[in-house]
Amino acid sequence: MKKGKKNDGASRSRQPATKVVTGGRDPASNHGFVNPPVYHASTVLYPSADDFAARRSRYQYGRRGTPTTEALEQALAELEGPHCTGVALLPSGLAAISAALFSVLKAGDHVLVTDSAYGPTRNFCDQVLARFGIGTTYFDPLVGSAIAELIQPNTKAVYLESPGSLSFEMQDVPAIAKAAHAKHAVVLLDNTWATPLYFRALDFGVDLSIQAGTKYIGGHADVMIGTVSANGTTAADLKRTVYLNGWCVGPDDVYLSQRGLRTLAVRLDRHYQSGIAVAKWLEQRPEILRLLHPALPSHPGHAIWQRDFTGACGLFSVVFKPVPQQAVHAFLDALELFGIGASWGGYESLAIPFDCAGVRTATHWAPGGPAVRLHIGLEAVEDLIADLEDGFAAMAAAARV
Repeated sequence: MKKGKKNDGASRSRQPATKVVTGGRDPASNHGFVNPPVYHASTVLYPSADDFAARRSRYQYGRRGTPTTEALEQALAELEGPHCTGVALLPSGLAAISAALFSVLKAGDHVLVTDSAYGPTRNFCDQVLARFGIGTTYFDPLVGSAIAELIQPNTKAVYLESPGSLSFEMQDVPAIAKAAHAKHAVVLLDNTWATPLYFRALDFGVDLSIQAGTKYIGGHADVMIGTVSANGTTAADLKRTVYLNGWCVGPDDVYLSQRGLRTLAVRLDRHYQSGIAVAKWLEQRPEILRLLHPALPSHPGHAIWQRDFTGACGLFSVVFKPVPQQAVHAFLDALELFGIGASWGGYESLAIPFDCAGVRTATHWAPGGPAVRLHIGLEAVEDLIADLEDGFAAMAAAARV
């Protein structure tokens, strides 16, 4: 962020909490206004025919970028760290996933995908990539450096998600990245859970770091956006793929995401602290078989989380001791502060039941009881705990019927 002729601090190393506030802002160029302006733009006019013929313009067409999109891209790039050389904005998290995969794969290629991946990621691989002659093999998320044994001559990419969707397995990202790069495969990671605030994926060997900005970047359950951050190996192909496919994000969604980014550090810290408090309380409940939260010492992947991550968000899962399905539904229906909704990352708390057994192909899902994923929002912890107590009372009553 520039401030007149004073030192803008460009040479000073700043903390991530500062970068989310200052990144992509230049009030001096915007008449002193704190926030970058929102450009609703398609056509860009050139000063002359010669300028148009030579495409001598910083901005050429609305779909190719505006000061609004550029401001968010710059802010995200700064947060991602020095290995980031380009950021692409997409209209949803799934669009970001598909754009990243398309940018590194072609017909005849093969991709390795963690068995714990987000469900729509699997659908995209099985139903879209397959149509283009791109093969997918799913692997155990705990494979580590042994991923090398699964890499085929035509394997061009390894797709990670750490922790895994719903089941929260922690992957050894540096070990997998080292093994993949040794076989000339690109590494992609869905980093929505931690965001670059708590895990700078490109620093750990990831080539393309993906976020559903719909979640924590937006933060208010009112925007759809995806982001892909690329290193020097992948940035050019990513940008080219996004441009050739005509993908772009509306200026209002970019603005809302930029506004959400400014408070990401304080919101995520609240989600983190509240999530830990609720999770520790749940661990003591007699109804709980186990917690699936990487930041808890009881989690099998806690050591990896402690080594590589600087924080956690509010998303984790619980496994109940065996009870009938109607008891789980009674638990969910009794909750007032926890809505039943599939998205997360907003200010509101959420709860959904899930079962991975029907989608896993490389691993066996048998947690020992019914599972529920929780998102701990920004409500008071005391109120959330009281709400969960009401849920457990309803569960007990339903289980007795």
